[in-house]
Amino acid sequence: MAARRILLGVTGGIAAYKSAELVRQLKKAGHEVRVVMTRGAEAFVTPLTFQALSGEPVRTSLLDPEAEAGMGHIELAKWADQVVIAPASADFIARLAQGMADDLLTTVCCATEAPIAVVPAMNQAMWSNARTQRNIRLLEEDPQIELWGPDQGAQACGDTGPGRMLEPEAIFGLIDRGSEGVLSGKTVVITAGPTREPIDPVRYISNHSSGKMGYALASAASKAGARVILVSGPVALAPPIGVEVRQVLTAEDMLREASNAVDEGCDLFIATAAVADYRPETCAGDKIKKSSEAMALSLVRNPDTLATIAGRDDAPFTVGFAAETTDVASYAIDKMQRKKLNMIVANDVSAPGLGFNSDNNAVTVFWPGGQTSIGPNSKTNIARELVAMISEHLDQAAR
Repeated sequence: MAARRILLGVTGGIAAYKSAELVRQLKKAGHEVRVVMTRGAEAFVTPLTFQALSGEPVRTSLLDPEAEAGMGHIELAKWADQVVIAPASADFIARLAQGMADDLLTTVCCATEAPIAVVPAMNQAMWSNARTQRNIRLLEEDPQIELWGPDQGAQACGDTGPGRMLEPEAIFGLIDRGSEGVLSGKTVVITAGPTREPIDPVRYISNHSSGKMGYALASAASKAGARVILVSGPVALAPPIGVEVRQVLTAEDMLREASNAVDEGCDLFIATAAVADYRPETCAGDKIKKSSEAMALSLVRNPDTLATIAGRDDAPFTVGFAAETTDVASYAIDKMQRKKLNMIVANDVSAPGLGFNSDNNAVTVFWPGGQTSIGPNSKTNIARELVAMISEHLDQAAR
C-alpha cells in the first residue's frame, strides 16, 4: 500500500480512545498522520497521546496564533490525501452537514479537496433521531463525503443498537482500499443521466432520469481504486471526486463519447444512462409557433449505445440497466440476452419513492444463471454493493 497523508479528525465521544489504535496502525503501515481534535475530544483523550503516536504536533484550535501565522488550517487542508473523522459525533455531523466552519476541524473540511470519510459514533437513540438522519442524508448527497458505519452492538451507555464506531481494523481496511481496492488498476466507463433530443431551439424530448445512480456508481468505482470516465447527460449534480466527466447532450453524442472512452482502453462498461429511444426526424431551425390544435412529430430511432459497446469484438465486461414499470424480471432478462450483456441491473421505476429523481432505490441484478436483490437503500449504499458484486463477476470472467 502506497504511503498516504491521512488527516484524522477526532471529535467528542468515548470512542475517541479507539482512534489512538487507528493512528498506531496507520503509522505502522508507513502513512503520515496528522491529528486535529475538537474541544470535546480533549475531554476523553489528551492531545499528547496522539502526538506520541503520530510523531506530529496535534492541532486543537482554529485561532492558534503560531499555526495561523502561516494559514495553518489551509496548509492542513492542502496537505491531506484523505480526511477521516473518527469518531464523528452527532454534533459534528450536524455542523458538517450545514457547511459550518466554526472550529478548526469543520474549517479544514470546508477547505480541503481531499475525500472525507465520516465514521459516526453515538448513542443508538441519537443515531435514530430524525434530525440526525436528515443530516446523514445531506452528507450522503455530497460527492466528497463517504459514510463508514456505524456498527451495531453494545454501547458504553448500556444501550444496544446502531451507533457504535467501526473498529480501528475496519477503518484501516477502508482507508487501504483506495490503493488496493477491488477495482484497483481497472478503467471503468459509466454512462449516466438522460439525453435531450431537440425539437427546435427551445424544446426537446427527454425523460425523468436524475443521473444519481450513475454518479453514485462512478464515485463508488473510483473509491474502489478504478480510473473512472463518466459520460454524462445533462444533470444537476456535482462531478464525483476523482472522476473524469465528459458531458454530452443527445443519444448520438452519448454513443460517440462512450465509444471514444472505450477505444482508449476499458475493462468495465456500465450503462446507467436513460438514453432516449427516439429523436425528432428533423430539428426546426427556429422556434415552432402555435398554429393549430394538434401537431404531428415524426420520430426516428436513436443508436443503441449499450448494444453497440456490448457487440464490439473487443467488448469490455458490460453491465446494463433496465428501468421498467411492469414485468421487470422478464424484460430485464430479455434485454440482457438480446444485447449480449454480462449482467443487468433492473428496477421498478413505478415504485413510490424509488428510482427516477429519488435518493433511494431497490434493484435486482441478473446474470446468466443467477440473480440477487439489493435494497431498498440509498443509491450511495446500493452503488457500493453493486461495485463489489460486479468486481467479483469481472474477476471470474478474467480467469
